[in-house]
Amino acid sequence: MDNRPIGIFDSGVGGLTVVKQIIKVLPNENLVYFGDTARVPYGSKSKETVTKFSEQIVRFLRTKDVKAIVIACNTVSSNCYESLSESFPDLPIIEVVTPGVESCLAATKNKRVGLIATQGTVNSGAYERKLKNADSEIQVFKKACPLFVPLAEEGWTNNQIAKLTVKEYLTELVNKDIDSIILGCTHYPLLKACIGEFVGEKVTIVDPAKATAVRLKEFLESQSMLIDNLDNGKREFYVSDDYANFDKICKNVLNYTCKAEKVDIEKY
Repeated sequence: MDNRPIGIFDSGVGGLTVVKQIIKVLPNENLVYFGDTARVPYGSKSKETVTKFSEQIVRFLRTKDVKAIVIACNTVSSNCYESLSESFPDLPIIEVVTPGVESCLAATKNKRVGLIATQGTVNSGAYERKLKNADSEIQVFKKACPLFVPLAEEGWTNNQIAKLTVKEYLTELVNKDIDSIILGCTHYPLLKACIGEFVGEKVTIVDPAKATAVRLKEFLESQSMLIDNLDNGKREFYVSDDYANFDKICKNVLNYTCKAEKVDIEKY
């Protein structure tokens, strides 16, 4: 048994969608979340910059004595997972891309898959590479949707502006006869209702967060690292800049109020 907390991080509030699923699967675990609200979004930044930011965050989370880390950000998962694993070899790190790929493989019937993500994730080719390695017949139709992140950060997830933006980005994908679509950014589940309304019931929406939480549980079980506690776990939230919407979005996603503490992440 291991009573240390699990560290989770994202470029902003999107990772809260992963926290939600982890709480469902592992309600007794203690969690430490960091959202890089001062430097969001990551999707338009270079791989070198995102790697630097991610290493700073991991160093911060290590000060909280975390037993494992979940990269609750597709841009980091698709660009920096290998380098982070090499830089911190003694720290188990779980990424979100592989669970998303496995969920998509189980969902698709016609092997025509849509991927929506940040430009950084799309450019990395991580999803397409893993999908085609598993099944060479799969066709992946990709679309970068950079405006989804600021919409989610602003809390505009199902208003007219969000609906028009979804239509603008996804019309071409829907016309490709896809039967499933991967939400390749942890911010995007915040717009899931809006996206689902547009793509229709025939398209399965794949949210990697659920499968990521299951993978985390399986890993902790296999290493005998589950917490020895029957009570609900403690949750701590940290951000790199004061962010007025964090508490509001946290309440909407997790259904309880969470006060985030500001951290000078540049020190790490």
